[in-house]
Formats: sequence, structure tokens, C-alpha cells
Amino acid sequence: MRAFGNDTRGTLISVGSRLVPPSSGAWTVLAILCAVYALNFLDRQLLSILAKPIQDDIGVTDGELGRISGFYFALFYCLIALPVGWLADRGNRVRILALACALWSAATMACGVTSTYRQLVVARMAVGVGEAGGVPPSYAILADYFPPGRRGRAMGVYNLGPPIGQALGVAFGASIAAAYSWRDAFLVLGSVGILAALGVRLLVREPKRGGLDAAPVPVPSPAASRAQVRFWETCGMFFRRPVLLLLALACGATQFVTYAVLNFTTLFLMREKGMTLNEIAVYYALLIGVAISAGIYTSGRLIDWLAPSAKRAYALVPALGLSVAIPFFVGFTWAPRWPLALTLLAAPTFLNYFYLSPAVALVQEAVQPHQRVLSGALLLLVMNLIGLGLGPTYLGAVSDHFRPDHPGNSLQLAFYTLTPFYLLAVALFLALARALGREEQRGLPA
Repeated sequence: MRAFGNDTRGTLISVGSRLVPPSSGAWTVLAILCAVYALNFLDRQLLSILAKPIQDDIGVTDGELGRISGFYFALFYCLIALPVGWLADRGNRVRILALACALWSAATMACGVTSTYRQLVVARMAVGVGEAGGVPPSYAILADYFPPGRRGRAMGVYNLGPPIGQALGVAFGASIAAAYSWRDAFLVLGSVGILAALGVRLLVREPKRGGLDAAPVPVPSPAASRAQVRFWETCGMFFRRPVLLLLALACGATQFVTYAVLNFTTLFLMREKGMTLNEIAVYYALLIGVAISAGIYTSGRLIDWLAPSAKRAYALVPALGLSVAIPFFVGFTWAPRWPLALTLLAAPTFLNYFYLSPAVALVQEAVQPHQRVLSGALLLLVMNLIGLGLGPTYLGAVSDHFRPDHPGNSLQLAFYTLTPFYLLAVALFLALARALGREEQRGLPA
């Protein structure tokens, strides 16, 4: 069976001013990794998609759902991501990705056979352990298949995985749950990931590290490579550099909003806006798939267009998107019925994700090739501890707080409290723009 890519030949980045094309098989590899990322996010979000039938069956509260989809999941996801990133910088990234995909898919299937909240917590933490090995190795693999000037677009395509996974999860998860049960949805969709893991192992080849960077990167011996990749040295570099730290904090504040919204929108639409599972499977799935995909891809194209002449675009594009999203988000929360709510939700769903492609592309451009996986893992660590860990946990707890006095609209009131976090994210991206401007004046690569 053919493995795409080439792990033996280096490639110079340019001839004169001509941009060198991606490596052979790069677009096929990108499609495969995007599909795996879609499964990663599908499995991650399946719990929130099926929150209502799970609540009806097991009897969990909004706060418990927030913790299991937020803090408990993020704790294991983030802690495991760092050693996985360090190992991937030293070893075969493709093998690590395939193993991780198999692990999170098996854990997703285990969610379908749980009968208590505690069992579900354990299964979800296992999903987090597996998914920790999915995204950081993929970022670094793609950075070695696509040269600078093409990475923003490539990362934009790769980051279509979350909306595709979310849309497919809503469509198939809700449909299977409506026709059979929520347990069958976990079992069926988890089994697909096992087949995907096998496909990654057979079809994707490990690329040469740094082979498409601006200057030719010598291939070190295995011993030299191991000495070069120092865990704490990379961590120190990441957190000492203002651009990288501000980027991580800004993305974390953004994800505080996006993960809180993603993890409770289905429940909100069903419980307080009057949607059914079958309506969720069609209308909400379409909105998620189209709007988030368009936002991520559009921002990737904008970065490839603007960043070569103005590095501050990495920060100003997300800041502008979030600023415009705020009034539409407030309108979505206020809307009395689901048709108007979904119409207003389309704008923030599109604009909320203007941060992702710029963030990933900036990190991959700003660090050395042998630091890319770990640096990507550090970005995800901060983003997910703040966003994934605290966002859903916060929103669920606030809903529980309002529910005794406002049983019919506790989630609506909780959604309103997310507005200040939008403003915080905008402020952090503007601070990042100033830091990028200072680095550009000093001639640093960012």
C-alpha cells in the first residue's frame, strides 16, 4: 500500500523569489490529517451533542456536564499533551498520531457502555489522554509538508477538522440517538476512529524535519536530535517570549467563550429554544459545518495574504472578528425561538474562529523545526486549560446557580455572562499586535 510523502529528500524553500510548492503528496496527507482531526473533535464534542438524552438517562446536572466536558477532560488532555509533544519532537510523529487515534476512539466506545456518572468521567478522561496525541504532531507534520507562505492556508484547511467533526457529530450523533440511543452513537462513531488509526499508519509517511524552511536544515543524527530537543529549554523559550505567551493567553480567552458555547448550545437550543433532536441533526449541523469551516478557512487565507507584509495581522484579524461577533452573540442569546436564534448564531460562529489558523501558523513560523511539536503542545496547553477546562465548567456552574430562581432560562442568563470574556480576548489580541510590531522592528522571526 502506498504511503504518501517523502522522508528522505530535503527541499530548498525558494529559487530567487519563486515560492516552492509543497512536498509531493502534501495535499493528500493534509486531507487524511484533517479527517483524523474531524474524528478527534467529533469524539470530543459527542458528549455535549447528546447532553439532553444523557441528562435524562443518568440524571446529571448542568454543572456536572460542564465539569466532565470541561475541567476533567482538559486536565488529562493538557497534562498528557506535553510529554507527547516532547516525544514526537524526538521520534516518529506519524506513529504517535496513529496510536493516539486508536486510544481516543476506543475510549469513546467505552463511554457508550457506562451506567453511572463516575464511569462516564473515567471514560471521558481516557478520551482526553488519547486526543492529547492528535493535534500537536499533526501541526508539525504539516509544517514539514508545506513551506512558509503556504502554511496559513494548509493550517486553515487542517483546522476545518473541528467544524467538520462537530457537524458530523451533530448530524450522525443526534440521528443515531433519536433512532436508537445515545449509547449506540458513542459505539458506532468510536469504531470509525479505529479504522482511521489504521489508515494513518499505512498511508502517511514521516516527512523530513525542517526540509521546507527558509534555509536548508541539516538532518541531524538520532543522537544529536535527542540532545537538541530539550524539554525545559523549549518550555522556557515559549513562556519567556512575549509574542508566544500573549498568543496563548488570547487564544485561551477566546476558547473560554467558544468551548462554553459549543458544549452547551445543543442543550440550550433543545431545553430553552424548543428544538428537537431531529431538528438539531439537520439545522444546527449545517450551521456548525458551514460557518466554522468558513471562518477558519477565511482567516487562513487572510493571514497568507496580510502577514508577509504586516506581522500584526496574526493578531488584528482575530481581534476584528471577535469585536464584530459580540452583538450577534447577544442577539442569539436573547432570541425567543430557535429559528431566529440560529440565524443570529451564524455570525459569531463564523467570526469566533478567526483566531485558530493565525495562532497555529504563527507558532509554527516562530520556533525552530525541532521545537514545533512541543511548542504546539504548549499553545494547546494554555488554550485548553483556560478555554476547554474553565469555559464549560464555568457556564455549567453559573447555569446551576441561576436555575433555582430561573428554571426556564438559566442557560440564557449564563450565556449573557460570557460577553465580558469576548472583550478580554479582544484586549489580549490587541496587546499581541503591539508585541508583534516590536518584534518586527527588531527583525525577529515571527
